Amino acid sequence: MRCSSCTGEAVIDQPYRGRHACAAHFRRSVAERTRAELRRQLPTGRTGTYAVALSGGKDSAVALALTLEYLRPIPGTRVVALSVDEGIAGYRPATLRAARQLTEQLGVEHRVVRADEELGTTTDRAALRMAGTVPCAFCGVWRRRLLNRAARDAGARALVLGFNLDDLAQTVLMNLVRGDLDHLVRMAPHRTRQPGLIPRLAPLAAVPEREVYLYARLAGLPFDHGECPHAGRAARNLFREIVWQLEEAQPGTRQSLLRTHDELVRRWLAAEDPGAPGRCRSCGEPAGGDLCRACEYLRLDRAAATPEAA
Repeated sequence: MRCSSCTGEAVIDQPYRGRHACAAHFRRSVAERTRAELRRQLPTGRTGTYAVALSGGKDSAVALALTLEYLRPIPGTRVVALSVDEGIAGYRPATLRAARQLTEQLGVEHRVVRADEELGTTTDRAALRMAGTVPCAFCGVWRRRLLNRAARDAGARALVLGFNLDDLAQTVLMNLVRGDLDHLVRMAPHRTRQPGLIPRLAPLAAVPEREVYLYARLAGLPFDHGECPHAGRAARNLFREIVWQLEEAQPGTRQSLLRTHDELVRRWLAAEDPGAPGRCRSCGEPAGGDLCRACEYLRLDRAAATPEAA
Protein backbone atom coordinates (compact mmCIF):
# COMPACT_ATOMS: atom_id res chain seq x y z
CA MET A 1 0.00 0.00 0.00
CA ARG A 2 1.34 3.43 -0.95
CA CYS A 3 1.13 6.68 0.99
CA SER A 4 -1.74 8.94 -0.05
CA SER A 5 0.62 11.94 -0.11
CA CYS A 6 3.67 10.47 -1.88
CA THR A 7 4.98 7.30 -3.49
CA GLY A 8 6.45 5.97 -0.25
CA GLU A 9 5.32 2.77 1.42
CA ALA A 10 2.48 3.30 3.88
CA VAL A 11 3.00 2.33 7.51
CA ILE A 12 -0.59 2.91 8.62
CA ASP A 13 -4.10 3.13 7.26
CA GLN A 14 -6.49 5.76 8.62
CA PRO A 15 -10.05 4.69 7.80
CA TYR A 16 -11.59 7.74 9.47
CA ARG A 17 -9.58 9.95 7.07
CA GLY A 18 -9.79 7.62 4.07
CA ARG A 19 -6.00 7.79 3.75
CA HIS A 20 -2.76 5.86 4.13
CA ALA A 21 0.47 7.42 5.36
CA CYS A 22 4.19 6.71 5.09
CA ALA A 23 6.35 7.16 8.18
CA ALA A 24 7.33 10.75 7.36
CA HIS A 25 3.84 11.97 6.49
CA PHE A 26 2.34 10.08 9.42
CA ARG A 27 4.69 11.70 11.95
CA ARG A 28 4.04 15.08 10.37
CA SER A 29 0.28 14.64 10.62
CA VAL A 30 0.46 13.67 14.31
CA ALA A 31 2.67 16.67 15.07
CA GLU A 32 0.35 19.01 13.15
CA ARG A 33 -2.76 17.78 14.96
CA THR A 34 -1.01 18.12 18.31
CA ARG A 35 0.19 21.65 17.52
CA ALA A 36 -3.34 22.61 16.48
CA GLU A 37 -4.70 21.37 19.82
CA LEU A 38 -2.01 23.22 21.76
CA ARG A 39 -2.79 26.44 19.91
CA ARG A 40 -6.48 25.97 20.71
CA GLN A 41 -6.08 24.89 24.34
CA LEU A 42 -3.15 26.90 25.70
CA PRO A 43 -4.02 29.92 27.86
CA THR A 44 -3.49 33.34 26.33
CA GLY A 45 0.12 34.42 26.48
CA ARG A 46 2.46 31.48 26.05
CA THR A 47 5.17 32.36 28.59
CA GLY A 48 5.42 30.54 31.90
CA THR A 49 5.85 27.03 33.28
CA TYR A 50 3.95 24.05 31.91
CA ALA A 51 3.80 20.71 33.69
CA VAL A 52 3.38 17.42 31.84
CA ALA A 53 2.01 14.35 33.63
CA LEU A 54 4.50 11.61 32.73
CA SER A 55 3.47 8.06 33.60
CA GLY A 56 6.18 6.35 31.57
CA GLY A 57 3.72 4.94 29.04
CA LYS A 58 3.41 5.75 25.34
CA ASP A 59 0.75 8.46 25.61
CA SER A 60 2.50 10.66 28.14
CA ALA A 61 5.83 10.12 26.37
CA VAL A 62 4.44 11.46 23.09
CA ALA A 63 2.58 14.27 24.89
CA LEU A 64 5.81 15.38 26.56
CA ALA A 65 7.92 15.19 23.41
CA LEU A 66 5.48 17.11 21.22
CA THR A 67 4.58 19.67 23.89
CA LEU A 68 8.27 20.33 24.43
CA GLU A 69 8.81 20.63 20.66
CA TYR A 70 6.03 23.23 20.50
CA LEU A 71 6.94 25.26 23.59
CA ARG A 72 10.74 25.14 23.65
CA PRO A 73 11.23 27.75 20.87
CA ILE A 74 8.99 30.24 22.72
CA PRO A 75 11.04 32.55 24.96
CA GLY A 76 10.07 32.53 28.61
CA THR A 77 8.56 29.04 28.66
CA ARG A 78 9.62 26.12 30.83
CA VAL A 79 8.48 22.49 30.85
CA VAL A 80 8.66 20.17 33.85
CA ALA A 81 7.62 16.50 33.87
CA LEU A 82 5.67 15.14 36.85
CA SER A 83 5.39 11.45 37.71
CA VAL A 84 3.31 9.86 40.46
CA ASP A 85 4.45 6.73 42.26
CA GLU A 86 1.19 5.29 43.56
CA GLY A 87 2.94 2.26 45.04
CA ILE A 88 2.00 -0.47 42.55
CA ALA A 89 4.49 -3.34 42.74
CA GLY A 90 5.58 -4.98 39.50
CA TYR A 91 4.34 -2.07 37.43
CA ARG A 92 5.24 1.44 38.55
CA PRO A 93 9.03 0.93 39.03
CA ALA A 94 9.45 0.02 35.33
CA THR A 95 7.37 2.97 34.13
CA LEU A 96 9.36 5.37 36.32
CA ARG A 97 12.59 4.06 34.80
CA ALA A 98 11.19 4.72 31.33
CA ALA A 99 10.06 8.21 32.41
CA ARG A 100 13.51 9.00 33.78
CA GLN A 101 15.17 7.75 30.59
CA LEU A 102 12.88 9.93 28.44
CA THR A 103 13.40 13.11 30.48
CA GLU A 104 17.16 12.61 30.38
CA GLN A 105 16.97 12.11 26.61
CA LEU A 106 14.88 15.28 26.17
CA GLY A 107 16.70 17.35 28.78
CA VAL A 108 13.59 18.03 30.88
CA GLU A 109 13.34 18.49 34.63
CA HIS A 110 11.66 15.45 36.19
CA ARG A 111 9.89 15.40 39.56
CA VAL A 112 8.44 12.29 41.22
CA VAL A 113 5.77 12.49 43.92
CA ARG A 114 5.08 9.40 46.02
CA ALA A 115 1.68 8.51 47.44
CA ASP A 116 3.20 6.83 50.48
CA GLU A 117 4.94 10.07 51.49
CA GLU A 118 2.16 12.49 50.54
CA LEU A 119 -0.95 10.50 51.48
CA GLY A 120 0.32 7.90 53.93
CA THR A 121 -0.92 5.00 51.82
CA THR A 122 -0.36 3.26 48.50
CA THR A 123 -2.66 1.82 45.86
CA ASP A 124 -1.54 -1.74 46.64
CA ARG A 125 -2.15 -1.41 50.39
CA ALA A 126 -5.50 0.30 49.88
CA ALA A 127 -6.56 -2.39 47.39
CA LEU A 128 -6.01 -5.04 50.07
CA ARG A 129 -7.82 -3.07 52.75
CA MET A 130 -10.79 -2.03 50.58
CA ALA A 131 -11.27 -5.30 48.72
CA GLY A 132 -14.82 -4.38 47.68
CA THR A 133 -13.73 -1.18 45.93
CA VAL A 134 -12.30 -1.12 42.39
CA PRO A 135 -8.70 0.16 42.86
CA CYS A 136 -8.86 2.39 39.78
CA ALA A 137 -11.55 4.46 41.52
CA PHE A 138 -9.42 5.68 44.42
CA CYS A 139 -6.09 5.43 42.59
CA GLY A 140 -7.21 7.84 39.88
CA VAL A 141 -8.60 10.32 42.41
CA TRP A 142 -5.40 10.28 44.47
CA ARG A 143 -3.21 10.58 41.39
CA ARG A 144 -5.15 13.63 40.22
CA ARG A 145 -4.72 15.30 43.62
CA LEU A 146 -0.98 14.62 43.68
CA LEU A 147 -0.53 15.90 40.12
CA ASN A 148 -2.52 19.04 40.86
CA ARG A 149 -0.43 19.79 43.95
CA ALA A 150 2.84 19.05 42.17
CA ALA A 151 1.87 21.26 39.22
CA ARG A 152 0.89 24.05 41.60
CA ASP A 153 4.18 23.70 43.49
CA ALA A 154 6.03 23.94 40.16
CA GLY A 155 4.22 27.20 39.39
CA ALA A 156 2.59 25.66 36.30
CA ARG A 157 0.06 27.60 34.25
CA ALA A 158 -1.37 24.32 32.94
CA LEU A 159 -1.01 20.57 33.32
CA VAL A 160 -0.62 18.58 30.10
CA LEU A 161 -2.16 15.10 30.11
CA GLY A 162 -1.53 12.25 27.69
CA PHE A 163 -5.20 11.55 26.97
CA ASN A 164 -5.60 10.39 23.37
CA LEU A 165 -8.68 10.38 21.13
CA ASP A 166 -9.78 6.94 22.35
CA ASP A 167 -9.44 7.89 26.02
CA LEU A 168 -11.54 11.01 25.60
CA ALA A 169 -14.20 9.32 23.47
CA GLN A 170 -14.55 6.59 26.11
CA THR A 171 -14.89 9.18 28.87
CA VAL A 172 -17.55 11.11 26.95
CA LEU A 173 -19.56 7.92 26.42
CA MET A 174 -19.18 6.90 30.08
CA ASN A 175 -20.49 10.24 31.30
CA LEU A 176 -23.35 10.27 28.78
CA VAL A 177 -24.43 6.76 29.76
CA ARG A 178 -24.34 7.73 33.44
CA GLY A 179 -26.10 11.03 32.79
CA ASP A 180 -23.24 12.76 34.59
CA LEU A 181 -23.32 16.26 33.07
CA ASP A 182 -21.14 17.74 35.80
CA HIS A 183 -18.24 15.41 35.01
CA LEU A 184 -18.90 15.85 31.29
CA VAL A 185 -18.41 19.60 31.59
CA ARG A 186 -15.33 19.22 33.80
CA MET A 187 -13.53 16.89 31.41
CA ALA A 188 -10.13 17.87 30.06
CA PRO A 189 -9.28 19.98 28.19
CA HIS A 190 -10.58 22.66 30.56
CA ARG A 191 -12.32 25.69 29.06
CA THR A 192 -12.45 27.72 32.27
CA ARG A 193 -10.06 28.08 35.17
CA GLN A 194 -11.29 26.88 38.55
CA PRO A 195 -9.72 28.25 41.75
CA GLY A 196 -7.19 25.81 43.18
CA LEU A 197 -7.23 23.57 40.10
CA ILE A 198 -4.46 23.76 37.51
CA PRO A 199 -6.15 23.71 34.07
CA ARG A 200 -5.69 20.43 32.18
CA LEU A 201 -4.69 20.28 28.53
CA ALA A 202 -5.02 17.28 26.20
CA PRO A 203 -2.86 17.92 23.12
CA LEU A 204 -3.34 14.35 21.81
CA ALA A 205 -7.13 14.77 21.68
CA ALA A 206 -7.20 14.31 17.89
CA VAL A 207 -4.79 11.34 17.77
CA PRO A 208 -6.09 7.75 18.06
CA GLU A 209 -4.36 5.43 20.51
CA ARG A 210 -2.75 3.17 17.93
CA GLU A 211 -1.32 6.22 16.16
CA VAL A 212 0.18 7.44 19.45
CA TYR A 213 1.84 4.05 19.85
CA LEU A 214 3.21 4.07 16.31
CA TYR A 215 4.49 7.62 16.68
CA ALA A 216 6.33 6.71 19.89
CA ARG A 217 7.98 3.75 18.16
CA LEU A 218 8.94 5.69 15.03
CA ALA A 219 10.28 8.61 17.08
CA GLY A 220 12.38 6.31 19.27
CA LEU A 221 10.79 7.50 22.51
CA PRO A 222 11.44 5.25 25.54
CA PHE A 223 8.24 4.04 27.18
CA ASP A 224 7.05 1.02 29.14
CA HIS A 225 4.52 -1.45 27.72
CA GLY A 226 3.37 -2.85 31.05
CA GLU A 227 -0.24 -2.86 32.22
CA CYS A 228 -1.26 -2.06 35.76
CA PRO A 229 -2.24 -5.29 37.60
CA HIS A 230 -5.39 -3.56 38.87
CA ALA A 231 -6.57 -2.41 35.42
CA GLY A 232 -8.62 -5.52 34.71
CA ARG A 233 -11.31 -4.39 37.16
CA ALA A 234 -11.71 -0.89 35.70
CA ALA A 235 -15.18 0.15 34.56
CA ARG A 236 -13.57 1.80 31.55
CA ASN A 237 -12.83 -1.60 29.98
CA LEU A 238 -16.44 -2.05 28.88
CA PHE A 239 -16.58 1.38 27.25
CA ARG A 240 -13.21 0.82 25.56
CA GLU A 241 -14.63 -2.26 23.85
CA ILE A 242 -17.88 -0.51 22.89
CA VAL A 243 -16.04 2.44 21.34
CA TRP A 244 -13.79 0.09 19.38
CA GLN A 245 -16.79 -1.81 18.02
CA LEU A 246 -18.53 1.43 17.05
CA GLU A 247 -15.39 2.74 15.37
CA GLU A 248 -14.95 -0.48 13.38
CA ALA A 249 -18.55 -0.36 12.19
CA GLN A 250 -18.59 3.40 11.58
CA PRO A 251 -15.16 5.09 11.25
CA GLY A 252 -15.17 8.55 12.77
CA THR A 253 -17.29 7.62 15.80
CA ARG A 254 -14.58 8.80 18.21
CA GLN A 255 -14.37 12.20 16.56
CA SER A 256 -18.17 12.46 16.61
CA LEU A 257 -18.26 11.78 20.35
CA LEU A 258 -15.72 14.54 20.96
CA ARG A 259 -17.64 16.99 18.76
CA THR A 260 -20.79 16.16 20.73
CA HIS A 261 -18.95 16.84 23.95
CA ASP A 262 -17.55 20.14 22.69
CA GLU A 263 -20.97 21.34 21.60
CA LEU A 264 -22.63 20.31 24.86
CA VAL A 265 -19.97 22.11 26.88
CA ARG A 266 -20.20 25.22 24.67
CA ARG A 267 -23.96 25.41 25.14
CA TRP A 268 -23.71 24.66 28.87
CA LEU A 269 -21.17 27.41 29.49
CA ALA A 270 -23.16 29.85 27.35
CA ALA A 271 -26.36 29.08 29.24
CA GLU A 272 -25.07 29.28 32.81
CA ASP A 273 -22.02 29.92 34.94
CA PRO A 274 -20.95 26.61 36.51
CA GLY A 275 -19.54 28.55 39.45
CA ALA A 276 -16.42 27.94 41.44
CA PRO A 277 -16.14 24.61 43.28
CA GLY A 278 -16.21 24.48 47.04
CA ARG A 279 -13.25 23.54 49.22
CA CYS A 280 -12.69 20.29 51.05
CA ARG A 281 -12.84 20.89 54.80
CA SER A 282 -10.05 18.36 55.33
CA CYS A 283 -7.38 19.22 52.74
CA GLY A 284 -8.55 22.51 51.25
CA GLU A 285 -8.52 21.20 47.66
CA PRO A 286 -11.45 21.89 45.27
CA ALA A 287 -14.47 19.74 46.12
CA GLY A 288 -18.07 19.32 45.09
CA GLY A 289 -19.16 18.62 48.67
CA ASP A 290 -17.97 18.76 52.25
CA LEU A 291 -15.09 16.38 51.51
CA CYS A 292 -13.28 15.87 48.22
CA ARG A 293 -13.29 12.33 46.81
CA ALA A 294 -9.60 11.90 47.60
CA CYS A 295 -10.23 12.51 51.29
CA GLU A 296 -13.32 10.31 51.26
CA TYR A 297 -11.24 7.40 49.97
CA LEU A 298 -8.41 8.17 52.41
CA ARG A 299 -10.92 8.04 55.26
CA LEU A 300 -12.17 4.64 54.04
CA ASP A 301 -8.61 3.36 53.71
CA ARG A 302 -7.67 4.46 57.23
CA ALA A 303 -10.84 3.00 58.67
CA ALA A 304 -10.08 -0.31 56.96
CA ALA A 305 -6.52 -0.22 58.34
CA THR A 306 -7.75 0.47 61.89
CA PRO A 307 -11.30 -0.94 62.20
CA GLU A 308 -11.67 0.39 65.75
CA ALA A 309 -11.46 3.93 64.29
CA ALA A 310 -14.34 3.32 61.85
